[in-house]
Order: sequence, then C-alpha cells, then structure tokens
Amino acid sequence: MPAQRKRPLALIIVPVVVALAAAGWYWKGRGGDEAQKFRTAAVEQGDIRVAISATGNLSALSTVDVGSEVSGKVTEVLVDFNDRVEKGQVIARIDPDTFEAQIEQGNAAIANARASLQTARANLRNAELDYGRKVELVAQKLIARGDLDQALAARDQARAQVASAEAQIRQQTASAQNAHLNLARTVIRSPVNGVVLARSVEPGQTVAASLQAPVLFKIAEDLSQMEIVLAVDESDIGQVKPAQAVSFTVDAFPDRRFRGEVRQVRLSSTNTSNVITYPVVVSVDNSDQTLLPGMTANAEIEVSRRDNVLKVPNAAMRFKPPVDEAAAEQQGAQRGGGMSDELPKIAATLKLDANQQAAFDAALAKMRERIAARTAAPPQGGNAPNLFGRGPGGSQSGGGNRGAGNASGAMRQRMLERFNQQFGEFRATLRDDQREQWERAVNELVGARRAPVYVLADGKPKPVLVRVGASDGSSTEIIGDLKAGDQVIVGVQVAEPAK
Repeated sequence: MPAQRKRPLALIIVPVVVALAAAGWYWKGRGGDEAQKFRTAAVEQGDIRVAISATGNLSALSTVDVGSEVSGKVTEVLVDFNDRVEKGQVIARIDPDTFEAQIEQGNAAIANARASLQTARANLRNAELDYGRKVELVAQKLIARGDLDQALAARDQARAQVASAEAQIRQQTASAQNAHLNLARTVIRSPVNGVVLARSVEPGQTVAASLQAPVLFKIAEDLSQMEIVLAVDESDIGQVKPAQAVSFTVDAFPDRRFRGEVRQVRLSSTNTSNVITYPVVVSVDNSDQTLLPGMTANAEIEVSRRDNVLKVPNAAMRFKPPVDEAAAEQQGAQRGGGMSDELPKIAATLKLDANQQAAFDAALAKMRERIAARTAAPPQGGNAPNLFGRGPGGSQSGGGNRGAGNASGAMRQRMLERFNQQFGEFRATLRDDQREQWERAVNELVGARRAPVYVLADGKPKPVLVRVGASDGSSTEIIGDLKAGDQVIVGVQVAEPAK
C-alpha cells in the first residue's frame, strides 16, 4: 500500500520540476537576449573646437603712476576721475614759495662767490709781483734765499684761492639750477595721453617725497586696446601659442562674448599652494570702450580647431564589448584604419607622375605582403606589436585595449626608420616639395593614436579601427572606414529584471 501512494506522488513531482526548468531556461534566454541590446549613436560631420579655460583681469596696455618729486602743500588739483588728459597738460600744482626762496638764496650765494673770486685774483696779482721783485733781489744777493721761498709759497696759495673761488661759483650755480628744477616740478604734468583712473590727492594736502615719490594720479594711456593676463595651468601651457584665438566673458555683460588673441606666453611661473601657473597675455580690442580695467575675464583659449570632420561621442571610444571568441575573431579580421589603407590617400595629394606612382605601388605591395606574412605567422609571444601598431591578426595589440596601438616615442622612431627604408626608393623619386609633404604626412600618421569603435553587424559588435584626432570633451574626431550617419555602439542596454 505505501508503494502505491509513492508512485502517484512521483508522477506529480517530475512534471513540475521539468516545467520549472523549462521556464527558467526560457526566462534566462529572454533576459540574455535583452542584455545584448546595444545603445547606438550616429557618426556626425561637424566641427571640433578644443579650448583651455583660464581666468584673469583686464588692464590697460600701459598704466602710468604720476607722483611728485618734491615735497610741499598741494595748491591746485586740475583733473578728476575719468578725465581725459593730454601729454604735458598741467594736472596739479604744489606751493612754489619754498623753492622760489631757494632760488633767491642761490643767486645771493653766487654773487658772494664771485666777490670772493675777485678778492682772490687781487691777492694773486700782488703775490706774483712780490715774487718777481724778490727774484731780482736774490740775484743781486740783497735778500736771503728764504725770503724768496716765502714769496713763492704765497703766490701758489693765491693761485689756489682763485681756483677755489671759481669752483665755489660753479657749485652755487649748480645749486641754483637745482632750485629752478624743483620750482618747475611744483607744476605736475601728465606724461602721456590717456584717462585718469585714480586720484589720491586733494587741494591743501601735503605730500612728502623724501624717500620715494608719492603716487598722486594713475593714468591709463589707451583704453581702446587692453590686455588680459591669464593664469594657465602647467598641464595646459604646452598647447598655448601666440596668435591663438581667445573668447571670454565678463560678469558685467554675461550674455556677450568678447574676442582676443594670445600675444605672449611668459616664462615666469607662479606657485600658489603647490599649483604652478604661467601668465599668458591676451590682446583685446576695446574700441567701443565697453570693457573697463580690473574686470574679471573668464576666458577660453582655442588651442585646436578641426572643421568639417567626422566625430563620434566619447562614449563610443570608451565602449568595450564582452570578450568572447566571436568578437576576437571579428577584431582579428578587422583591417580598416591601418597605415596601408591610408598611404594611398597621402600619395594622391602629391600629384605623382607615372614613374613615381609605379615606385609607390611597388613599395606598398611589398608592405602589404609583410603584413599578410605576419598575420599568417604571428611572432613568438603572440602580443608583440608589429610595425603598423597592431598585434597578431592585424588587430591592435593587447586584445582591444584602449591604449593599444599607441606606440611609445622610441617605438615610433623605430617604426619611422623602418618605414623610410621600405619606401626609400619611392622617396628618392620625389621632388623636394613632395618629399617634405610626404614626410610631414607620414610623421603624423605614425604618431597618430588608434583605437577601435564598434558598429552592429548581424546584431553583434564589429570593431572598426580608426585614427583618433582632437576631442572637445564630448566628441572625438575619427579617421577611418566610417561615414556620417553610421551607427556606432555607445553602451549596452540592460533589461530590467522581470517581476
């Protein structure tokens, strides 16, 4: 009897287990299909602008501090803030009474020195006559030799007194000239044509110029041309060059964008809390006098601009599909973006003649034979990159790593040397201008960074190796076997779990 009860129970349990297993397999398969849905974005044709952000303050090209070279009480101030002044215009006066008195004193000292000179010259004439008489008396042996020596000494002293009196006159004259200069300095004039930015003196105020000239006025020479001194981080300064375009905004006009140009990249660095910055001077046209000195400018330096190029979202450059054998095979079969595919485009720009074209075709054919040989028989170790920046099978070395295919400086140099050897006969047929253009394009091609982007082929990711160009932070320039409108994968769309 118990055995009969177990048999109906087993007949019930087994079908239930089978049904649950089938349902689990169904939902697992359904979830796996939904997990393999990809998000895509279109390849676009457009412009890429790479810019560096920095801040700085607007200032006039030349700002002059006008001070006083003499001390005294200010009697007049003839200009105010924002007044336009011309070179030589009187802008303030200092009380001249002290210096006029000094001039009178100097004139009196000169007159006294001239009188002393007359006295010294009279004494000199008397000493010379006395010396002459005593010379005759000594010759007649009527006086002692010592009397002659005393007469000689008196004559020399009289000559020295004359020289001293003449020097005194020159000294007093120079002193009087200095007093005249100080009197002229009591009239303060503008040294340049410009605008008064600041005035720090009032009538009746006393200025003291004992150690340094006090600043009374600040005059901007020309506000129609201004400059910004930007503080650029050391990580970005290598990209900044003179004549690059600059756009900036100021808080006073948030809806307006102003333009400028890099004029100078200064070598002196500034260390602020261990952050190194370099000053970059930007020239700004302010013909409409809208901008004012001291305004804070939020600027962008355009270090690179690429017009009408193919670009993809940066997410497409970051996407990496799950690693499986099918993807590896697809990536291994990928050939686009290699040097052998881009060299004919470079050669087409050189306008080759028949002999040059034949030499190029021969060199290119040999290069493709080497690539095919390496693909068929990978080198020992399997992952060593070849001349063309790709690992075994023609793919990027490293199995699709985003940094793969980007050779180091030493490797690039070896690649370039070997490449020049392979195309040596072709280069020998080129004219100087053609050779220069060819070498420039090849250097750019060898040094270019390459990475795969993925497109959908039969519902699966298919890698396309492209050359990577400039990036503006949201999009990246690409060069390869893609065209505008092609859909590239930017991510995986994972289905929500069933409830």
